[in-house]
Amino acid sequence: MIRINRALDARLVALRKDGDKGFTLIELLVVVIIIGILAAIAIPVYLGIQNNAKNSAVQSDLTNAKTAVVAYFTANPSAAGPALTTAVLSTYGFTVTASNTIAYGTASGTPASASAAFCISGIRVGGVAATDTYNVTSSGGVGAGACP
Repeated sequence: MIRINRALDARLVALRKDGDKGFTLIELLVVVIIIGILAAIAIPVYLGIQNNAKNSAVQSDLTNAKTAVVAYFTANPSAAGPALTTAVLSTYGFTVTASNTIAYGTASGTPASASAAFCISGIRVGGVAATDTYNVTSSGGVGAGACP
């Protein structure tokens, strides 16, 4: 027991001899400031990437909707202008990303046949109608803006 006490006392003396070790308040403040600067740079970049991902999701939805509309009219060549909805197109493999808004139609209304020109527009989740709206036409790919 005495040996253990001597060993502990020797260790305590050795620790006190080295002095206090640790970080000063200034060092801690510098680290916090550096972390704050890095966060100020990273957060806007992250939000920009998140917005790009949402835009890509609505553009992908529009491409998939175009494929589903063509599949619908291929399967129903004599269809006389049914109201195209996401529910109707779901039987052709189309599902819309949650909260994206997709609208089907042409300048003269809902497409009546596979040969009729059509335009599908979509607004992304949390988007602003003027800047986050996209469209796809029967003869082209996805573009920015609402249907003409």
